[in-house]
Amino acid sequence: MGAVNKLSATQVRNLSEPGMYGDGAGLWLQVTAGANGPAKSWLFRYMVNGKARAMGLGRVSLVSNDGGVSLADAREQRHRYHAMIREGRDPIDERKASKEAARAEAAKMLKFSEAAERYIKAHKAGWKNAKHGDQWENTLRDYAYPVIGSLSVASIETPHVLKILEPIWTEKTETASRVRGRIERILDWAKVQRYRDGENPARWKGHLENLLPKRSAVRPVRHHPAMPYQDVPAFMQKLNANGSLSAKALALTIHTALRTGEVVGARWPEIDLKAKVWTVPADRMKMKREHRVPLSDAAIAILESLPREAGTDYVLPGARRGRPISTAAMSKALKTIDGDAYTVHGFRSSFRDWAAETTNYQNHVVEMALAHVVGDKVEKAYRRGALLEQRARLMRDWSRYCETPNAAKQGDNVVTIGEARA
Repeated sequence: MGAVNKLSATQVRNLSEPGMYGDGAGLWLQVTAGANGPAKSWLFRYMVNGKARAMGLGRVSLVSNDGGVSLADAREQRHRYHAMIREGRDPIDERKASKEAARAEAAKMLKFSEAAERYIKAHKAGWKNAKHGDQWENTLRDYAYPVIGSLSVASIETPHVLKILEPIWTEKTETASRVRGRIERILDWAKVQRYRDGENPARWKGHLENLLPKRSAVRPVRHHPAMPYQDVPAFMQKLNANGSLSAKALALTIHTALRTGEVVGARWPEIDLKAKVWTVPADRMKMKREHRVPLSDAAIAILESLPREAGTDYVLPGARRGRPISTAAMSKALKTIDGDAYTVHGFRSSFRDWAAETTNYQNHVVEMALAHVVGDKVEKAYRRGALLEQRARLMRDWSRYCETPNAAKQGDNVVTIGEARA
């Protein structure tokens, strides 16, 4: 190995002529000319597996605590690296692997709140509307972030998830269930992105189901309360007398048997008043399939009564510019007229019951009017448009029933005998 420790601290400090100055055993002081005087750094040269290698050890420390490498520190590194070489390990490869491991560990320090933001950004475009994204952000902000928002996704464990869910599981079961599902998806995303390892502490099956009571046990499932179809005509008289935009939106929802989200997002380019067809795009439908809605004369009359607002093509523009009215507006209109007994979504059941109990329309025609999935053969016929005419008659008869005062009391069956063969 030859002589070692040939340099002194004074020499290291005073040498200024550009060149290489050996300390022995592969350690060199490298001096180069710089704009502000000589620049000094340490270099370690060695042989491994017959290959000559050279690695920098950092700039020279000239004064205490300047962040550089002192002569003593450089010698300590040389001693450590020679030990590696004797074991057949390459110091450069070892240092590179160590840095990569440190970078990987640092990557796992991604905070849950940051992971949530990235997950939402990646998936937002595929969600039905902006409201869905707002719900994600709001529930995570209110319930998850106070507990795990600042924690790295790699460190989140079951006790953290339980700390979020237990306080709201019995009082706000639906919200708690959604929060759990959102945490699970974000942590799944983090695992795929290699920010964490192991099982997902927010998963339900085989895990949290053993720690928390089932939702059905805590809060029995509540179906959307539906107004009996016999009461719909009288209700429609009151609704039509209201005249507000939210009342018209609710009336349009009832006449078309659509879901509230499908109605509030309606845009004028989707509606062909001349052909009396409204084509709801797939991205706003629950089943992600385009849905053609035959429009009755009553539905057309509602649409024609709506004002056109400049700068937006929303059929039902809201108070906020460029946004439609909310689904809550329809619920408020319903509550104003008939209290809390029923829900807007329940009118789809009213329509379904009316069709089943008072008409001869075949089941698949009614199911298609509700945009439900039906059998393959019928589905193909639907796609060819063969059933659109039958559904148009169905919606015409439903509207006629809804708009006929005392229709239920009169026992009015608006369906012709011919519909039995439809």
